[in-house]
Amino acid sequence: MPRPTGNIRLKAARQHLGYPSQQALADALTRAAPLIGLGHMQVSVRQVRRWESADPPWPRADHQRLLVHVLQLPMEQLGFTPPWDPRQEPGATGSRPVATSSPSPTGATLPLPQAANAVQPATVGADFAAINGALRRLYFSVQPTQLHPTVAEHTKLGTQLLGETTGVPRRILATALAESLLLLGRIEFFDLRQADEADGTYVRALQAAGEADAPLLGAAILAHAAFIPGWDGRRDDAAERMRAARTYARRGQASAEFQAWLDAVEAECETRCGHPREALRLINHAESVLREGSQYASPEWFNWFSPVSLAAFKGDTQLKAGQPAQAKATLLSVLADLGDSNSKQRSVILGDLSAVEIALDNPTAACSYAEQALDQLAITWYATGMDRVNQVRRSLQPWADTECVRRLDDRLYGWRTTLSALQR
Repeated sequence: MPRPTGNIRLKAARQHLGYPSQQALADALTRAAPLIGLGHMQVSVRQVRRWESADPPWPRADHQRLLVHVLQLPMEQLGFTPPWDPRQEPGATGSRPVATSSPSPTGATLPLPQAANAVQPATVGADFAAINGALRRLYFSVQPTQLHPTVAEHTKLGTQLLGETTGVPRRILATALAESLLLLGRIEFFDLRQADEADGTYVRALQAAGEADAPLLGAAILAHAAFIPGWDGRRDDAAERMRAARTYARRGQASAEFQAWLDAVEAECETRCGHPREALRLINHAESVLREGSQYASPEWFNWFSPVSLAAFKGDTQLKAGQPAQAKATLLSVLADLGDSNSKQRSVILGDLSAVEIALDNPTAACSYAEQALDQLAITWYATGMDRVNQVRRSLQPWADTECVRRLDDRLYGWRTTLSALQR
């Protein structure tokens, strides 16, 4: 009797679930694509034939999602070997896993590498985490185009090391890898305006947090992921991610600051989706949470939020709620308290103050704040801060012929600024 050839695991899974032919599986995958948010995607019988061959290629991320969804098994149990694993036969043992390719910089999700034997020392997770601490501090002053490649390479190293680590050291390393991926996603979204890349990076971060069973990290990742649909005006999608974030936070020991930050994130999303009154309610709740306090301390990696940050959220929301006078008082207080500790946030506050002055019908003051924001951006680039300045300039169009707006245009469209914006 001839021995079965090809990817018998995939073939067995297909037949077990009632798909008698490769065409039947291709049709089922095509039908499932829109049901899991992939839109219209045609999977051909030729593609299924390649997957059932003796040397099946590693499917791309969307095909992985489809296969796992339809066949209800992880990729390795469907007969596929991750690209970082040199072993040719599924289930082979005795080989040291070596990463031959890295996770896609666009954030394509790949299963985390497993290890049969630990070849790294028990200190690998702590050593990797120590580098995280330095990168987190550098985030507030280093240009994002310089920092991003370094953090991306760091996450690739962490992913590779995970395939050489087992037991408690693996859990420690997975926690540190999730932290590093969260920082990478923050740079991609807030600093470089690469929303699609950030979304994929947050998925990878959540994978690592799940491997580490770190619910508070999971909550932080999901809340950051909520910004993406929230800033795009997709309120329901943002709300769903925030519900998940709050669920994970309840499983961890969330500090008062962390709980208040979740309110602030949801408030920002509500503001962007045109519901500033609901956003103000959330901010008022966050202020109450901070006053009441909590028995738990914030984790070391939670370094992007403080009462001053909450006030910054509040000032922007007050402006969009039609309360420019209150917004001005709030933002001036934030600017005084912020000092030089966070240059990126300073450019945002200056942009918001400029917008407040426009609402108060004071274009001269608006231009002054906008120029101060540009001064700050010249020191430390921040895409979110530049967005604020560009929004202000659009709102200043009725005063386009005034001297102050022309001077602002000279700054905005100078050779250096224009070239820098195009490059970024």
